Amino acid sequence: MKDLLVMKFGGTSVGSAERMRAAASLALAERPRRPVAMVVSAMSKITDLLLDTMRHAEAGDRAGMARNLAALRARHEDACRDLLPAARHAPVMAAIHKLIADFERITGGMAMLNVRPPRSVDEAVATGERLSALLISEHLKAEGIPAAMIDALDVVVTDAVFGNASPLMEPTREKARQRVLPLLEKGILPVVTGFNGATADGRPTTLGRGGSDFSASILAAALDASELWIWTDVDGIMSADPRLVPDAVVLDEITYAEAAELAYNGAKVLHARTLAPLVEKRIPVWSKNSFAPEKPGTRIVPASSASTGARAVTSMPKVALVSLEPLSPELSGAQIMARSLDALAHANVEVLGLTSSGYRQNFCFLVGEGELERAVEAVESALALELAHGYVKPVQVDGNVGLLAVVGEGMQGKPGLAGRVFTAISREAVNVIAIAQGASELTIAIVVRRDGLEKAVRAIHAECGMGGSKSLDVSR
Repeated sequence: MKDLLVMKFGGTSVGSAERMRAAASLALAERPRRPVAMVVSAMSKITDLLLDTMRHAEAGDRAGMARNLAALRARHEDACRDLLPAARHAPVMAAIHKLIADFERITGGMAMLNVRPPRSVDEAVATGERLSALLISEHLKAEGIPAAMIDALDVVVTDAVFGNASPLMEPTREKARQRVLPLLEKGILPVVTGFNGATADGRPTTLGRGGSDFSASILAAALDASELWIWTDVDGIMSADPRLVPDAVVLDEITYAEAAELAYNGAKVLHARTLAPLVEKRIPVWSKNSFAPEKPGTRIVPASSASTGARAVTSMPKVALVSLEPLSPELSGAQIMARSLDALAHANVEVLGLTSSGYRQNFCFLVGEGELERAVEAVESALALELAHGYVKPVQVDGNVGLLAVVGEGMQGKPGLAGRVFTAISREAVNVIAIAQGASELTIAIVVRRDGLEKAVRAIHAECGMGGSKSLDVSR
């Protein structure tokens, strides 16, 4: 379809009846000029509430489940009453109650068995997106706009990695063209659930936390959209976290690669995998603020002439460094590393950074705190024999660390830039524990003590001239 615009709205952008109205208005403002499809998240905090309900279910805490279910009903019933005319309350309330009843049925099964199977979690946790899509589509219809709610499990085809599925683009393209394209051709505005999909044989899956962004890019690629707009509650992608760096600025334009690296290394604006489906078709993305839509936001493009020097610095405080060291000279460090990484991949653990030594062949890798236990268990299981016989030193974990990353495609071939970064850190008396830089020179990832992380971020931001001015030439 020519000139299709896909708009994705995050949790805060649909967090109340007022924000749902605003989201609908933003879509309708573009609709006279071109076809529009919406992708929506759950209302803010609802996904956390659903996950907490499942934790109560696993523990057999029926009282905790009941409290959460009451809160879930109340939040969406209040939104329904505020958003829709009285004549539409009864049928929409009935639809809300059916969706919540389905969720209650699944959690009831978890409570009976005292388990949370990943497949059941995926089926249940997308309830929030279904409720949002229902309310927004009904609001549009009440305003006289033809609209239709679409559950992404009928569109997005994925593998069977429950909790963090990946799309299968060809079957997704086929389903999107069967399910979504006819609606657009008839002038109907599709309101699609973010975050979820299904395997080819129909088992519900989810795309990981923050996966609504990913859903939107998958849909945009499948439908050959001309643009993707991602609406959040910030003005765009910034040169640093403004809570840490007061003079951080919004970047006018960055590349796919820069945005992906920033997301991977802690920036909260995009899901780390969002841009992957768009690369082949070179579909541009805008990151915009639904609370201040008049602001231009950040444009994300395949390549940019503005990519000079370091563009932004981001950080992650909740990480841990895991170290391994072979003790036997007969043992190949490369094989130990390979087996460890294979174990981490099979455990679905995201490795945030990796460094190794030369002669002794010891190495360390960085993971998020939430994945630490699973990571250590995976590595210890894979190396059980070597650990039992003392061929490998016991796994060491350092939880008192933080990750910062300096990102910019224009850093490649800039003499002295890395030296300035490390000098800026040293001036703050912050100790560098580990360093990783890929062959592309797109990112310098640095592990420091956690209590020095914020000081290091501010020092690098100032040293590289990222703040205060809109000028993005920081290669001096």
